[in-house]
Amino acid sequence: MTWTTRPRSDFGALRAIIAGDGPTVLFIHGVGLRAEAWNAQIDAMSERFRVVAVDMPGHGESPPPGEDLNLSDYTDAIAQGLEAPALVIGHSMGAMIALDMAMRHPHLVRGVVAMNAIFQRDHAASKAVQTRARSLDGVTVAGPSGPLTRWFGDAPSPEQSACQRWLTSVDPAGYRMAYTVFAHENGPRPSALAALTCPALFVTGQDEPNSTPAMSKAMANLAPKGRTQIIEGAAHMMPMTHVAQVNAALLDFAQEITT
Repeated sequence: MTWTTRPRSDFGALRAIIAGDGPTVLFIHGVGLRAEAWNAQIDAMSERFRVVAVDMPGHGESPPPGEDLNLSDYTDAIAQGLEAPALVIGHSMGAMIALDMAMRHPHLVRGVVAMNAIFQRDHAASKAVQTRARSLDGVTVAGPSGPLTRWFGDAPSPEQSACQRWLTSVDPAGYRMAYTVFAHENGPRPSALAALTCPALFVTGQDEPNSTPAMSKAMANLAPKGRTQIIEGAAHMMPMTHVAQVNAALLDFAQEITT
């Protein structure tokens, strides 16, 4: 799998990679990344679906929607590009956005997949992520070594190299804005999960230390149509590192809710 840059199209006020025909599947990446993080899923799913991999506001080729943002601002900026209901798939902060969209714009969401999503962080985890957010100045590029080590360990790989390129080329202001929102969110409210009407799949890696399997299982248990899938041997960047397992789970879910 190569992680080369792909052409963009307009998606509302944002930019996105768009490929294929059929029911729409919308992909939302995490903080510091860009639409190409979904390259493996774009290739697999565009054979049966219209795939839209959006650049999150302030990332890739998408402009930021403003200043002093909250999660709903990111959600609304992405939702404006949808012209019909979609299967919405998000990773990390993108999972937060996907769930928020399903809860606040249910007419636009046929089903939702939350990959590596956080839910009710403990005090130590909240403190650590908020401390990192405060260290960002929005002017200089944040050092990528911490995230890369957490995501991939010390072994070099094409996936690690791609993420390093993206993290060091992202707009520092856009990164700081998104990371600050990510750091101060604690996942969806239990009451909102309990009111979720669409099918929901919560997927994470068996070896994920932050958005843990226990978190995914807790969210799935609250959602009326929720279910969990844990990818063996995977950690945070499983859409890139465990392509076959992730693609199989997504294709099965997509076919189920679109037929």
